[in-house]
Amino acid sequence: MHYLLPVHRSCVKKNAAPAPRYLPFRRKAEMNPVLMLNIGDALPLFSLACSDGTQVSSKDLAGHWSVLFFYPKDMTPGCTTECKDYSALMSNAFKSRVLVYGISKDTLASHAKFVAKEALTVPLLADPEKMLHQAFGAWGEKMMYGKAVTGTIRSTFLVDPKGRIAHVWPKVTVAGHAAAVMSRLHELSSEK
Repeated sequence: MHYLLPVHRSCVKKNAAPAPRYLPFRRKAEMNPVLMLNIGDALPLFSLACSDGTQVSSKDLAGHWSVLFFYPKDMTPGCTTECKDYSALMSNAFKSRVLVYGISKDTLASHAKFVAKEALTVPLLADPEKMLHQAFGAWGEKMMYGKAVTGTIRSTFLVDPKGRIAHVWPKVTVAGHAAAVMSRLHELSSEK
């Protein structure tokens, strides 16, 4: 979509050809739309280091329901709340039914501090090169405090045992989100 911006006469050079009164303008968020994975898409191939000292790959998720949630930064208020909410839901009975991983561009060292400080039980994957972020469409332009910025788009993906995206939450609001994901998981897993 194009918008027209007025041109002030002080912006036009003297003796130059007459400038149009309005110049076309496109909002920044419309210039580079983020192409996020959709329901039915295949899980991208990946292998990332995990906060528990293992290497987690897309092959490890095969045969399990999986939740992959992307969050911007360790030890920030919203991200801490989200990780704690998922940790609280990781009861023993539930752990055997679903794999849950938090993913950010932070390093393993940062994840280790975050897990220790907040006593998190949810494993965190390190994606400092943002390869998985980009494969899922969780990296791109977003609005933050009224400004367009490039960064992690807080989003969650529910993956079925066959390696297909079963549900997508493209713009996450942290409050109550983990419970909503688990509720949707119960609905979908009871259908199949």
